[in-house]
Amino acid sequence: MVQSSPIDDRTGAPAGADPEPPSGKRALVVYLPLFATERLVRIMPEIARQPFASITEDRGRLVLVAVNPQARRLSLRPGMVLADARALAPDLQTRFANPVAEQEALEKLAHWCMRYTPIVMPGQGEGAEGQSLFLDISGCAHLFGGEERMAQHLCTRLVSFGLTPHVAIADTPGAAWARALVSDADAPIILPPFKGDGAWEHLADCPVASLRLDGSTTEALISFGLRTIGALRPLSRRDLADRFGAGLLLRLGQLLGVQEEAINPLRVITPFVARQGFFDPIATPEDIAATTRQLLDALCHLLEQAGQGAVRLVLSCHRVDGTTQRLAVGMARPSRWPEPLFVLLAEKLGEIRPDFGIEIMELAAPDSAVVEGDQTNWQDPVGKRSAQGEAFAAFVNRLGNRYGFASLARQAPAQSWLPERAVRRLPPFDDKPLGTNGVATNGVGANAMGKDPRWPGGRPRPLRLLMRPEAVDAIAPVPDDPPVQFRWQGRTYRVRAADGPERLSDEWWGDDPDNGSGIRDYYTVEDEDGRRYWLYRDGLYKPGTAPQWFLHGLFG
Repeated sequence: MVQSSPIDDRTGAPAGADPEPPSGKRALVVYLPLFATERLVRIMPEIARQPFASITEDRGRLVLVAVNPQARRLSLRPGMVLADARALAPDLQTRFANPVAEQEALEKLAHWCMRYTPIVMPGQGEGAEGQSLFLDISGCAHLFGGEERMAQHLCTRLVSFGLTPHVAIADTPGAAWARALVSDADAPIILPPFKGDGAWEHLADCPVASLRLDGSTTEALISFGLRTIGALRPLSRRDLADRFGAGLLLRLGQLLGVQEEAINPLRVITPFVARQGFFDPIATPEDIAATTRQLLDALCHLLEQAGQGAVRLVLSCHRVDGTTQRLAVGMARPSRWPEPLFVLLAEKLGEIRPDFGIEIMELAAPDSAVVEGDQTNWQDPVGKRSAQGEAFAAFVNRLGNRYGFASLARQAPAQSWLPERAVRRLPPFDDKPLGTNGVATNGVGANAMGKDPRWPGGRPRPLRLLMRPEAVDAIAPVPDDPPVQFRWQGRTYRVRAADGPERLSDEWWGDDPDNGSGIRDYYTVEDEDGRRYWLYRDGLYKPGTAPQWFLHGLFG
């Protein structure tokens, strides 16, 4: 967005603004002029040496969208009608353009570039035929031996993928893109840090098309004889704004670094990440395990400094062939102890296939949470309880990563008189009490006395409680007596002894039709073989109606 404050005619910046770009900011831009056709060549290698173009329908005509170098040498250009193109190149091969697939391929390439920096943004400059990638490499180049080696390594790898990259590095994304647009694919262009008007010297020969303006503004500039960026320098910024619009001043300000331009990352950046690159790719299990442990120690140190613990870890192995293998482990509760975390990772390291080698390994904690400091009291000076708790947590983590954390739970009481509602499944380390609706109460209003719910004492309860009470056919001498016989799942059981009733009712505010009348009389009965059952009669006795009986549990 263009600021509305007065404009400095000399720099194009708002009056009073600092004309120097932010200190230490560096951007790398990869311009791929032939990305559309080179993507299709990777899918169909047989067309690599033939004139080729992607086409689309435009107002009832088929026109060229992108052409490969062989077609360009035959004077074919994007925007040309297909019929005219075939007159110049009868053997022209064509395929319909697929913008969705092209964007997906570009985003996949952007994910691959995250081995150099986590801040990567795919984009397309206005007025350019190809695609672009914007990388914020501030503070990252030293990991690859400097900007020159980093850029050269990136170029070499992209060429090996069958792409034609134009790479440039500068203080601002706009300056880097301008130089990449006019550079050769042979070697990257690296602009030194510029201050004040220093950018003009490095960008004066770039065409105005490299300002990423819309086509009409670019054509208007050229019609006035303003073909290069350097031609704009002596002109009044106010006159440029009046003649060509505020968008021109915005792009000039971003180019010179007097207006901030952000590179929006393709994915959310995690603050907790450790990375290790290799001049010689590694491939042995021993090297992978040793590097993983080093990364884990560094990551846990970062977590400790921030008072955080990892809830999930993701290990990314970037291979020489351009693919990335990832494995993830989760934790039942936040942790930053390297030993148990390494055990979880070590169990899955065998899934990594290095093939021709791994050139970068990265360990990140995308999910983290605050960890309370482990404090031992004077009776426990060596932290025995803390160690036991961590050992149990490590055991739970191993089970969770093997069978899924959703399958791990503990039973906890909930505030309800109905047996099926009086118990809830909680995560292993969740100690918050639950109300009748199953929502954590944080210990407030857990029951009428303001205390946490507890398991009922002094009342016999079956060892196995059925998920849903099952209807049975029961015979009782009088309505309020226990049954003397009942039939369940096709079998008849004769009752030898019984105890009850125990009357339980639904909460007064409850209105669930699945719970019957809400009033139940429970009996503990024993059959002739000594097996005990938990039966209940639903509702109060009503003359003229047969009572309904249900089996709700089995005793051991």
